[in-house]
Amino acid sequence: MSRIIALLICALLFVACKSPEARRPVSSKSGSFIDASVERNIKLNEREQAYIKKIMSENPEQEYIASENGFWYYYNVKQADSLMSPDFGDIVTFNYNIKTLTDDIIYSKEDLKTQTYVMDKQELFSGLREGLKLMKSGETVTFMFPSQKAYGYYGDENKIGINVPIKCEVSVNSIIDK
Repeated sequence: MSRIIALLICALLFVACKSPEARRPVSSKSGSFIDASVERNIKLNEREQAYIKKIMSENPEQEYIASENGFWYYYNVKQADSLMSPDFGDIVTFNYNIKTLTDDIIYSKEDLKTQTYVMDKQELFSGLREGLKLMKSGETVTFMFPSQKAYGYYGDENKIGINVPIKCEVSVNSIIDK
């Protein structure tokens, strides 16, 4: 009996004195999910751009301008070039609406009311923020934003769904230089 106990104690000491081994991860993650996500987003952007270009080709009466920021626009009302565009910290008052690319109203100008925005110091979806920088007081511009320049993957969690490209007609009422 004492021999069995001695053998068990020796066996426990032998196992307990073993040096620690590094644990290996249960599963290994590669960049495949990120790569697939990037590929999906590239294809989505290509589809949205093709759709926007199709709309532009169907409306040749408008003179569309491609912005450096990945959206398109045309002037409904254009002011003289001598007027200033807003800079960082300037206060811009404007009205706008949000529509689908087929002109169905999502939010009217009445729904959104007159907005007062301090340039680059407040939250605004990226396309509109960049679009306001192109405008002058008294101008009205219609912008067509692919979803990544609008509300993107999350939508607005109300009326605008996931990955929805939009059209906005924006009128700048005033720009106060700060």
